Amino acid sequence: MSVRLGIAALGCIAAVALPACTINAPAREAPALYDLGPRAAAGRRDRRIPGTLLIPAVASPAWLETTGIVYRLNYDDPNRLRAYNTARWVSTPAMLLTEELRSRFAGPVDQVVGAVDGTQADYVLRVDLEDYTQSFDAPDRSRVALRVRATLVDRRTRAVMAQHAFTAGRAAEPNAAGAADALADCAGEMIENMLDWVAQNLKNSGAPSTADRSAR
Repeated sequence: MSVRLGIAALGCIAAVALPACTINAPAREAPALYDLGPRAAAGRRDRRIPGTLLIPAVASPAWLETTGIVYRLNYDDPNRLRAYNTARWVSTPAMLLTEELRSRFAGPVDQVVGAVDGTQADYVLRVDLEDYTQSFDAPDRSRVALRVRATLVDRRTRAVMAQHAFTAGRAAEPNAAGAADALADCAGEMIENMLDWVAQNLKNSGAPSTADRSAR
């Protein structure tokens, strides 16, 4: 067999063998997907918030516009952002928080609307997400942190009624599942505190609801 024919034969063998290798290669496991857990019941109805509240989509910085579960290694290049390869959020943290906010506010508030509804509203609750990460002080020790800035606006006058930074944090199991679980708890705690804050500010303002205004 000539050298040329030998090379050609080897090429044919390789071409036949390659698909077999591809078929036998282990399938890459799909990443685990996490959300904020079963939808919590709407906030307490004894904490009544009159009027119509517009809750636009939560805003977030570009580095959080991802479905990755973001973490830092404080003991190794803490300024570097990392994300798990084997786990993800089902949508971005901002979208998850938007859905949770609207759901939890739907109980105490007379009406909750989103920006796309085109409905008249008395107040606007703008929420800016600033942190939603896990950080490791050691390979076996981690914490999560949630930080948002909330702004309550009188939609009729466009005046800022109040603004407040809400933070929540706690220890977490040093893995993706631990981060997702702890951050979900932080989100629930933050929303409960925000409900109290909105209710107290509207009570103190004595601002009339849509029904009161239309009756004038």
